[in-house]
Amino acid sequence: MPTLLTSPFLAAWRRQKAATRLFVAVAALGTLMGGLGFLAWQRFYPVTAADGWSYRVVLDGVPYVSALARDRQGLLYVSQELKNQRGSVFTLAADGARSLVLPGLSKPDGLAALGDGIVVAQEEGDHPVLWLHGGKAEALFPGRNVEGVAVDGRYLYAIEDRAGDGRLLRFDTSAKVLTVLRDDLSEGEGVALCPDGQLFYTEKGKGWVKRWRSEGGDELVLGGLNAPGFLMCDDEGLWVTEDATHRARLLLLDHHGGSLQVILRHLRSAQTVLSLAPGRLLIAEQGRGRVLEVERSPRRRE
Repeated sequence: MPTLLTSPFLAAWRRQKAATRLFVAVAALGTLMGGLGFLAWQRFYPVTAADGWSYRVVLDGVPYVSALARDRQGLLYVSQELKNQRGSVFTLAADGARSLVLPGLSKPDGLAALGDGIVVAQEEGDHPVLWLHGGKAEALFPGRNVEGVAVDGRYLYAIEDRAGDGRLLRFDTSAKVLTVLRDDLSEGEGVALCPDGQLFYTEKGKGWVKRWRSEGGDELVLGGLNAPGFLMCDDEGLWVTEDATHRARLLLLDHHGGSLQVILRHLRSAQTVLSLAPGRLLIAEQGRGRVLEVERSPRRRE
C-alpha cells in the first residue's frame, strides 16, 4: 500500500509545482528581455525626419555637447556641458579644426553672439554670465544656474534652471542694469527672441512654453511637452527642443499658420538649435554626443 511520501498525488503535486516555477522563471525572463529590448530600442532607434526634411551628422564624438553660437565672422562656437569646472567652449573651423577658447567652466549651457564676442552662461552653481571677446572673458552680471541666453543687440536675456525659484532676467548691456522679468520659475531652460520682438521662455519642470508679456499674465503657447529645453525663433517660427533622454523631438511652431510641426523624432537629450539660413539649422544632440544639420528639401523651400 503506497504511503503519503510515495503517493501518486504527491508526485503529481511536485510536478505541478516544478512546472509553476518554470513558468514563473520563463515569464520573468521574458519580462526582463522585453524591458531590455525596449530600452535598446529607445537608445538605438535612429532619428527620423518629417516628410520634406532631412538631416546629417556634421560633428561627432563630442561628449556633453550642448550650446551652439556663431560670431560676426561666422565662426562656430560649441560648448561641452561638464560639471565642476571641467566644461569648456571651443571653436570649430570650416576645415573641422577645433580650438579651445574657454576652459574651466561649470556646465556651460548657453551661448549667444553679442557684439564682437560670445556670451557664455554656466548652469551649475553661482557663476557670472561671461562675455568672451578680444581673447578675454568679462563678467557681465551674477547668476544662479543660468542656462539659456538670447541677445537682441542692446538687451541680453537669460533664464535660470532652478526648481521653483528660477528667474527670467534682462541685462541692459549699455547701462549695465539687470532687471528681473519673472521669478519663481520651475526649471527654466530656454529663452528666445523673435524678429518682431516677442519673447518666449520654457519651464521644463512644467512641460510648457510661454510668451512673456510686459503687463504680466504670460501666455501659454505650448503645453504637455516632453521636457522642453531650448528655444530659437526666426522668420519661420518658434523652434523647440525636448531635453529628454529618449524619444525627444525637434518642434516648429509655425508663425504663419500657427500649426505645430514635428521636424525630428527619436532624439536623445536635444539641446541648442542654431539657424544657419532659411530652412537650414544645426541642433546639438547631447545624448549621442553629436551635432546635426537639419535642412528642408529643395522642393519644400519657399
